Amino acid sequence: MFGGKIGFGELLIILVIVLVLFGANKLPQLGKGLGEGIRSFKKSFEGEEEKPAPPSSTQPSDPARKA
Repeated sequence: MFGGKIGFGELLIILVIVLVLFGANKLPQLGKGLGEGIRSFKKSFEGEEEKPAPPSSTQPSDPARKA
């Protein structure tokens, strides 16, 4: 029962449970977040520092011009 390998049946049951808990619409967001977390974890062990995000190209609105 707990032999150390996960078979196709077990993976299918886990997928169904995750689908029920989070819903089909949330699965892509969940996968993206998990992937980014793993990537960040790997970078922390490799010693790479995260590069800061470049400033956005949109201009900030001028509060004096608000009507």
